[in-house]
Amino acid sequence: MQPFAIDVPDSVLDDLRRRLRETRWPEAETVDDWTQGMPLAYTRQLAEYWAAGYDWRVREAALNGFDQFVTEIDGLPIHFIHQRSPHPDAFPLLLTHGWPGSIIEFGKVIGPLTDPVAYGGRAEDAFHVVCPSLPGYGFSGKPAVSGWGVDRIAAAWETLMTRLGYDRYGAQGGDWGAAVTTQIGRNVGHCVGIHLNMPIGIPPKEVRENPNPAEREALAAGAQYQRWDSGYMKQQGTRPQTVGYGLVDSPVALLAWIVEKFWSWTDCDGHPENALTRDEMLDNVTLYWVTATGASSARLYWESKRAFTNGDRVELPTGVAAFPKEIVRPLRSWCEPNYNITHWTAMPRGGHFAAFEQPELFTDDVREFFATMR
Repeated sequence: MQPFAIDVPDSVLDDLRRRLRETRWPEAETVDDWTQGMPLAYTRQLAEYWAAGYDWRVREAALNGFDQFVTEIDGLPIHFIHQRSPHPDAFPLLLTHGWPGSIIEFGKVIGPLTDPVAYGGRAEDAFHVVCPSLPGYGFSGKPAVSGWGVDRIAAAWETLMTRLGYDRYGAQGGDWGAAVTTQIGRNVGHCVGIHLNMPIGIPPKEVRENPNPAEREALAAGAQYQRWDSGYMKQQGTRPQTVGYGLVDSPVALLAWIVEKFWSWTDCDGHPENALTRDEMLDNVTLYWVTATGASSARLYWESKRAFTNGDRVELPTGVAAFPKEIVRPLRSWCEPNYNITHWTAMPRGGHFAAFEQPELFTDDVREFFATMR
């Protein structure tokens, strides 16, 4: 294992600003909302701030405040944060991000999880946190051959945790992190429990035919997602290389591709900056830009198109934090055939990027669930 520090060359940031200034813009949308995609006026405003006001070095320094490493697993370099708690009896916890997220999603929760006393909590709630970048994401390696799907990542994460000396750990994830964490739960290994903020749940036939009010609302959210919000998944799951050219070459294309999801998938009341600050969104977009991972991250959809629908039931204890603005909102009864659910929290607010949007709610729920298995 090699210590790692982020050090993006000035030339990369200078090139980013040049490309932003030289963007060839399309005409404006023909509606006065986001229904055709990210509006031109807001996109230009955000791009101008990215070029002239945003400072990547602030985020870089904050990330370098965590202990980071790179290790090779199954022939691929894997980048990860390994932040040990000052409390020696802390419980090991593996956090896995998704798309279009990154390790940046967990920046607000690593401190409270590893050192709860410093944030007004109890020493007995402490975790040793391991937060890897998915293959093809961030500073992890980009697979040069096919085969790096959810199953292989789950096995790699088990290798990582045992290599770090943890013979017993918990795992948490949302989005692709939920798929990976679910597979870790199926594999059992050294994991003793999983916590999810996007569990896999399919409504049974009888629910579709005669839903109650709660089921009708969940079905409507799923239908909305499939009809209006899932085009990215179809494109990345079938032709990731094609869309990847634009995502790697044009910072505005990458910006719009990701920020549209911050608008659509957060609990933001119509504007993404109600959920995340401008800098927070650009921290995440910039990480994708400086690592040129627009194509390699999209490829995970091609590798694992059926990861959310196939697989055996997870028999390990499973906790779920159900946020009201999640992109899909399965009910507990839909998820129970897939998991041994021992903890379910209906959150009062928040969306898809749980730790990013609602770090206190996220942290409290993770603590409460894993307290049962320390």
